[in-house]
Amino acid sequence: MTLSSSFDINPELDSWLRFHSDGQITVFTGKVELGQKLITAFSVIAAEELDVDPGRITVKTADTMYSPDEGYTAGSNSMESSGLALRQASAKARQELLRMAADKLGEPLKSLSVTDGEISSTSSGKSVTFWELMGGRRFNIIISDEVLPKTPDQYRLIGNKVPDIGFEGLVTGTTSFVHDLELPGMLHVRVIRPPGYHAQLKELNEVDVRKMAGVIEVVRDGRFLAVVCKREEQAVWAAKRIAMQAVWDESQVINTENIYVQLKKNTRQSLPVIGGAAEYSAVPPFNPPENSDKTISATFQRPYQMHGSIGPSAAMALYDDQGLKVWTHSQGVHPLCLALADVLELEKDRIHVVHMPGAGCYGHNGADDAAMDAALAARSVPGKPVLLKWERVDEHSWEPYGSAMQVELKANLDEKGKVLYWNHETYSDTHLNRPSAHGENSRLLAAWHLQYPKSAPQVKPIPGPHTGIHRNADPIYDFVERRVIKHLVRDLPLRVSTLRSLGAYANVFAIESFIDELAHACCRNALEFRMDHLSDDRARAVLEAAVTKAKTGPDSKEEGHGRGFAVARYKNAKCYAAVVIDLFVDDFGAIQLERAVIAADAGQVIDPEGLRSQLEGGLLQSASWTLKEEVLFDESGIVSQDWESYPIMTFSEIPEVETILIDRPDCPPLGAGEATQGPTAAAISNAVFDAVGLRIRRIPFTPERVRDAATKA
Repeated sequence: MTLSSSFDINPELDSWLRFHSDGQITVFTGKVELGQKLITAFSVIAAEELDVDPGRITVKTADTMYSPDEGYTAGSNSMESSGLALRQASAKARQELLRMAADKLGEPLKSLSVTDGEISSTSSGKSVTFWELMGGRRFNIIISDEVLPKTPDQYRLIGNKVPDIGFEGLVTGTTSFVHDLELPGMLHVRVIRPPGYHAQLKELNEVDVRKMAGVIEVVRDGRFLAVVCKREEQAVWAAKRIAMQAVWDESQVINTENIYVQLKKNTRQSLPVIGGAAEYSAVPPFNPPENSDKTISATFQRPYQMHGSIGPSAAMALYDDQGLKVWTHSQGVHPLCLALADVLELEKDRIHVVHMPGAGCYGHNGADDAAMDAALAARSVPGKPVLLKWERVDEHSWEPYGSAMQVELKANLDEKGKVLYWNHETYSDTHLNRPSAHGENSRLLAAWHLQYPKSAPQVKPIPGPHTGIHRNADPIYDFVERRVIKHLVRDLPLRVSTLRSLGAYANVFAIESFIDELAHACCRNALEFRMDHLSDDRARAVLEAAVTKAKTGPDSKEEGHGRGFAVARYKNAKCYAAVVIDLFVDDFGAIQLERAVIAADAGQVIDPEGLRSQLEGGLLQSASWTLKEEVLFDESGIVSQDWESYPIMTFSEIPEVETILIDRPDCPPLGAGEATQGPTAAAISNAVFDAVGLRIRRIPFTPERVRDAATKA
């Protein structure tokens, strides 16, 4: 069995498991809990392999002091990397414990069995427990490839309903979020941001500021400005006063030319995508066959969109003789540690970064930047823990957004409606700007604002399979002749980074909407048209399951009602997902989702409820992006600074959602956290066409945009 890649830098068994004398087991992971129910899944995996009750398991998430370094919790990779690592580590531990028990009891291995951590001999009745064997000791062994985890026929937990381990605190309100931390002598911090992206601080009367009630310290370094106070309300009040008193140079402005014009006219670097991977080679010419019967083209657009974390980012930091300790809700504590070390010029071994629950985001929001802000503030008041919270305007205005994209598709078909040639070109900024070790550069916001700033490193196209811009740009259909190009566009106006599903959201939206357009142009049924071009049996299975299930519900033919569907395999390597949407478009262009059906194949199902939650949460987030969300900006900065100017889907707008899981116990688990993002957008688009005959190719599908499309139709 191939070992998890997580063992490449974390091969010691003791990095993953600890057995305590009180009968409890600690499982360590480098991943973080963001609401994906990883703690439940990892508890089940470890308990299954060890033959113990899941209640004995405590999962410790990312902490640079003791957890294995598994990089970022991103890309729907956790189950395939960390989950596999925990399965193999637990199997290795059980194997080693059985060997130790055989020696201690003087019994042959084949006579031993395990029940909730007790190893018994079926011949003599002798027994010994895991805890007696370990007694808090370490294994001191390396995980090697002779590990043999259980086979599916031996499972008793995996694939079945299990308690929501690790979520009790969320329900009862006892979970400690980073925002709620309290330490003796703690101070409170607020950052005063520039009034615009490029504004420079000219004047500030620090004497007056220091006289404000409760002010302990004013941190001023270049255009980074923060105030440290005894109490939180004092920090909030002082920050507002300082913002009014500070004088800024706002002469440098943002380019407000239409973003889709900029995506086409700005300097760009273009790479062909072959077999799903981008290559540093010449872009092939557009060369469709001469015998095509018809050529159809369309352009699809996605604006800048934000994470929209319901709770603004926060962090706590303590700077003392030992170094720096930071509590954060970052998705990558080990990379963040390296990024902080670069900016603060500290050895990484003197920085301890601890993950704490915080506002989730599924991507790179303000959490890492808040950690940097807190570290700078803590450095100004050594020995005092500081709790720093962003305000709503900070989160909306300064987080790194999801990149705007333009996707241009063209297809040549024969007289029977068979696709002869497929052309896909995607224009976008990077989707991969997370902080890590960057030497003289940095991707942390405050590092750019210091007196001696560290500029952002130049972005380069990443050629890996289905990475960033070209994620899911290569369709899963059987198009023999295809030309797929990714264009990394430079000098675009806003800060961007990772937002859930990266380029897959817009690419799948474009592909699956366009497939419907091709079917309609050929007077073909959209499902049959897909099946004629789709040989992947697992993709066909989820599509058929979703469409069949949708037919069991109301099938309204009333005016304004429509149904649409779409299918994709995330990264062309992970979870298969098909989505069907029923909706209604009213006379004013407003779209109301009525029902959604998801069918998914994520390989072996570990925790069915957790998997459903991921798929359904992704659908709702994608629906919100598709119908409502767009970052607006002017010459100074971001206009979308609150929930009025950046609306998101509300509870009353959520449709009925039904989810079908196709369990494949003999297959490895597949990442599913981002599988429904793209199909949802396309299913909505196709349902709008079914309802009112309009093709909406620019997200979001606001009532104004629907009415505009109707006017131009």
